[in-house]
Amino acid sequence: MHVPRGLWSLCVVALTSAFWLSGITKLADFDGAVQEVRGLAGVEPAPLFAALVIVTQLAAPLILLLGGRWRWVGAVWLAGFTAIATLVAHAWWLHEGVARARDFATFFEHIGLIAGFALAALAAPRPPRTRAA
Repeated sequence: MHVPRGLWSLCVVALTSAFWLSGITKLADFDGAVQEVRGLAGVEPAPLFAALVIVTQLAAPLILLLGGRWRWVGAVWLAGFTAIATLVAHAWWLHEGVARARDFATFFEHIGLIAGFALAALAAPRPPRTRAA
């Protein structure tokens, strides 16, 4: 499947826009990012996990966008991160009422994102293969 580079880039930027924005926001307010990690997952050391989230949210989309033959790595990285984050942050089965409905909808929206990353991994433009001499 041939995807023109300009269309590929536009689609990847759109698909990953929430990650870029979240990563930049967390980078600008690292203390807030640490509190978010503590509030959602309660994991420690929260500063380390917040830094890993920021790296993921900025590096993985960049690899998907510019990574050449390694673009699939960015897509798989984002799919895995999204799966874990969705299970941690949108566990709708633990809530009731409005919170349950909100997390239910968000959970399945994230399932769609994961599928989008799987498709991106499969459709990533690959450099032409060189023939062995």
